Parts: sequence; C-alpha cells; structure tokens
Amino acid sequence: MAKIFCVANQKGGVGKTTTTVNLAASLAAQKQRVLVVDLDPQGNASMGSGIDKMGLKQSVYHVLIGMSDALAAIVKSESGGYDVLPANRELAGAEVELVELDLREERLKNALAPVLNDYDFILIDCPPALSLLTLNGLCAANGVIVPMQCEYFALEGLSDLVNTIKQVHANLNPDLTIIGLLRVMFDPRTTLQQQVSDQLVDHFGDKVFNTIIPRNVRLAEAPSYGMPGVTFDKASRGAQSYMQFGTEMIQRIKTM
Repeated sequence: MAKIFCVANQKGGVGKTTTTVNLAASLAAQKQRVLVVDLDPQGNASMGSGIDKMGLKQSVYHVLIGMSDALAAIVKSESGGYDVLPANRELAGAEVELVELDLREERLKNALAPVLNDYDFILIDCPPALSLLTLNGLCAANGVIVPMQCEYFALEGLSDLVNTIKQVHANLNPDLTIIGLLRVMFDPRTTLQQQVSDQLVDHFGDKVFNTIIPRNVRLAEAPSYGMPGVTFDKASRGAQSYMQFGTEMIQRIKTM
C-alpha cells in the first residue's frame, strides 16, 4: 500500500517541483515504485519528467472531474524511472468545475484508491496557493513534505502552512501530519541562512530532515532536458543530496 505525500508550501519558488521529481527519481533508483501526481496547472513536474504536456489526451484534470480513471491517465517517465499523473493548463479550469461537484475536496483521494497497491510512494506536487487543488492533495495525503529556503520570509510562510495543515487535519483528513521540513537552495556561506536553519532545528527538532539540498546549477538545468537532476548529472552535489534524501525518506517511513 502506497504512502502518499504532498510536497507543499504556499510560498512560490521554493523548490517544490524540483524536490518532487528528484525525490521520485531517487526513490525509483532505490527500487521503489513511485507515482508523481502533478497538481500544478503549470505542469512543471510533468515537463521535468520528460512528458510532453501539450500532447496529453488525458491528464489529472480529466481524473478530477470524473472523465477518466487514474490508471488510464498515468504515463511513464523514461528519464526518471517513475510514473506520472500529468497536468497541463486544462487543470486551471478544474478549480471552477470542482466547486459544483460532490465531495470536491476528496476527488483525488478517491481517484487514487484503485492504484494504491501498485506503488510504494505517491508524491503530489501542489501549486503555490491554498486552492481546491491543494486541498485535494492534502486530503489524499498521509503527510506533508515542506521544502523551504532558510530565509526570513520563508519562516513567515511556514507558520501559515502549519495552520493550514492543522485545519485540514481537524476538519478533512485526521491522518495528515507534517513528515518533515527540507532545507533547499542552501548556501552555507550566508550567515542568515545558517541562523534560520538553526532556528528551524531548535523549533521543529526531528521534524527537520538531516539532508540539506545545496544551491546547485545542475538541478536548475535538468528540467530543460526533461530530466530530474538525479539522472541528469548523478555526480553533481544537488543530485547526491537528493539521493541521500531518498534514503532518509525510506528510513523515516520505517519509523513512522
């Protein structure tokens, strides 16, 4: 039975998609069966997995509004070694259409139920906003992985996200919990980043992952080739860090 994790942060540009595709590739490299669900209308997780989002006949949009089942819409990422439930701009329309549907917050959860036994991990890449799409991700998930930069504004956004998760936990998904905070785009030469990192550890303790993802140009280049950084340049510091993060995730799941 798959463990389902949202990669979420209400702040944009913090590395959610980079974390989703590289964690997926890392887990796949360690013989885990992985599905990535792209819940962002920009479709970046799909593109970063080597999938032509413009050529899709079926996508997560069709799954959410009931025009397709998940199995029919899932495609294989050849470059990443995992499966993808892809997205494109059509998904933006789902926000409006979901409002009128029954159990609108649970559409994704119900759609994924038939494929849970096919995977060890399902990773959901959420959009950078608290929308119906994000709520669908949070309602479907067992836990939330929060990628964040060690900067002051990131701390402000984190408190908002923690409150959101508490509300979803109380009202919609009692299984939801924060799995961990992942420090990304980290530059140890910056005093402020080091201070914020220390504050995170002091406040959240073992909820902060041991792995730290450095700022790395090879991770930024990889999506333009339709590949996760883990497979684009295995020797890069970013790729090695995400491989280490995949190992840490597997260990953390065993102790949950």
